[in-house]
Amino acid sequence: MATVVRFYETGGPEVLRLEQAEPGEPGPGEVRLRHAAVGCNFADTYFRSGYYPVQPPCGIGVEGAGVIEAIGEGVQGFALGDRVSYNGGPLGAYSTERVMPAAPLFKVPDSVSLEDAAASTMRGLSATYWLLKTDPRLKAGDTILLHAAAGGVGLFAVQLAKLIGLRVIGTVSTEEKAAKARAFGCDEIIFYRREDVAQRVKELTGGEGVQTVFDSVGKDTFEGSLKSLRRRGMLVGCGTASGPFPPIDALQMAMQGSVYFTRPAFVDYFADPAERAELAAFWFDHLGAGRIKVEIGQRYKLEDCVRAHRELEAGTSIGSSVFTL
Repeated sequence: MATVVRFYETGGPEVLRLEQAEPGEPGPGEVRLRHAAVGCNFADTYFRSGYYPVQPPCGIGVEGAGVIEAIGEGVQGFALGDRVSYNGGPLGAYSTERVMPAAPLFKVPDSVSLEDAAASTMRGLSATYWLLKTDPRLKAGDTILLHAAAGGVGLFAVQLAKLIGLRVIGTVSTEEKAAKARAFGCDEIIFYRREDVAQRVKELTGGEGVQTVFDSVGKDTFEGSLKSLRRRGMLVGCGTASGPFPPIDALQMAMQGSVYFTRPAFVDYFADPAERAELAAFWFDHLGAGRIKVEIGQRYKLEDCVRAHRELEAGTSIGSSVFTL
């Protein structure tokens, strides 16, 4: 029997339930995994709350890492005992064992622990496609603004940005988070709760603004993000922790300096097999070589799922959060 977390109606963290269930055997194109660790992501709260449409009852979680214990018909490229991680596929990562499609799986190098893989597959690969793909004009020497720089994705994005030669201005809410972001390479810090972000960005860039803003906060930071851009800069809407981005006003984009806005989705940057392989190799090579550090700030047991979601939504988390099994 597997231990799983499910919910029967959308709502607050209290709707999550711990249950026992038989994982079953994999069908065509599927594998059965025994998880070593599972990622706990802010996006999980979107499914639980109903912000992302779901049809309860259902499992929860989209990221995990473990070992393949059974393989269904037609699965190619994987073998029993392979160490793998994933982001995507049907909800249900919050479990000790599960059956799922093989398509989202990535092989984890021996140099990367499964706990680190569970803490970084979604976040690390997200930071990778943000920085390498969403603004093709971004180049070494450019300055970026990164919101939530001490968060799970933020710390990876800081490290990757420094590897490719970018100057990073990061926003944080507390001195503790500022110290963490600086330790991981952030060049400048803005305390978004007590400073005018756009004004500080202009001060730090000689009045020019930044080439690219990576905004994972959404509603509360949108205006400041736009005003932080230089002429023809790019605002990458990476997440909506404070609520959805407002409708885009075309005239506002023109008046701000002919700036661009994109709202990328993970699936669209990993749909093409060649691009998927390129991005995965870039991330896992840096991770395995130790050029990227995984900061696991919170470890939980599956029975702590309600508390984990409350802490995610309270914004108290630093770095990545995982369920250890």
